[in-house]
Amino acid sequence: MTPDTSQLSRDQLLAMFRLQTDIAKLGLNISHILDMVTERSMAMTGADGSVIELNDDQHMVYRAATGIASSQLGLRVPVQGSLSGLCSETGNTLRCDDVSTVPRVDRAACEHLKLGALLVVPLRHGEHTIGVLKVLSKKQNAFSEADVVMLTMLSDVVASAMFYATEYNFEDLFYRATHDQMTGLANRALFLDHMHSALAQARRHRSLVGILMIDMNDLKQINDNFGHLSGDAAISEFARRLKQKSRASDTVARFGGDEFGMILAPISLREDIDLKARRLEAQLEQTFQHNEDVLPLSASIGGAVYPHDGRDLETLLEKADQQMYARKRALKRER
Repeated sequence: MTPDTSQLSRDQLLAMFRLQTDIAKLGLNISHILDMVTERSMAMTGADGSVIELNDDQHMVYRAATGIASSQLGLRVPVQGSLSGLCSETGNTLRCDDVSTVPRVDRAACEHLKLGALLVVPLRHGEHTIGVLKVLSKKQNAFSEADVVMLTMLSDVVASAMFYATEYNFEDLFYRATHDQMTGLANRALFLDHMHSALAQARRHRSLVGILMIDMNDLKQINDNFGHLSGDAAISEFARRLKQKSRASDTVARFGGDEFGMILAPISLREDIDLKARRLEAQLEQTFQHNEDVLPLSASIGGAVYPHDGRDLETLLEKADQQMYARKRALKRER
């Protein structure tokens, strides 16, 4: 059904046109499109957060998230136990003005985020409902009929971009939504999804999980001195080396720019993470020839281990980040 745009203001329509233009500039980069739509949908509806969830078997997985939902990126919730799952199953838009009155919501997630209201619209790809676009508010009765129209239009934009980017290939959609376009590595959303799963398994089996935060050194200098094409080539080579030095059971991801991450599961000892970090730094610190230029490649790596350095995802990421920045400062002093 075509949305009734008469309910939208001139500014809202202009914002929608700008979004369509900006999405066109992103081309086939679905993960960036999802990030942009969550950010704009939050702003355009006055929400406190926004999420795009895609179906993955019996779960809805947070593939893009912003605002108060940012920390939930990669989260999996059962289709049968969430309002998003109901929206995906029925293909109907669902507006919840008071989350405390609706049986089928992820109660734990709502309480954690202190939610008052939700608005969820389906994302359709061809004949499939592939997921949902959802906005969140801490206030009850936060969303109007105009917001329903706006979010429906946004969902159509996302679905159209996905349809075009995957050239009608339904399977390719999920790959593009979960992988970095330049390097083919997992993106941040898939990294966090795998991290949630690894931590859940480690809790069950009382095992260890390692996480590495990896910063590619001197990318700005490469871009400034040799040009952005050389910078892109350096990123691709850096990613190739990271993947080559990982095990089949590990997850290697590019978060964007010069930021990468690695999940090591399983590991045997707490000390393994530090040994892996230092060994990986040595293996990555080799020059790379692109055209006639010799480019420097090196990394600063910090790590954390569950449960020694933290028992939740946020704490482990923060610990690994701190270690990585400390390592970067130490390497600069050594130069």
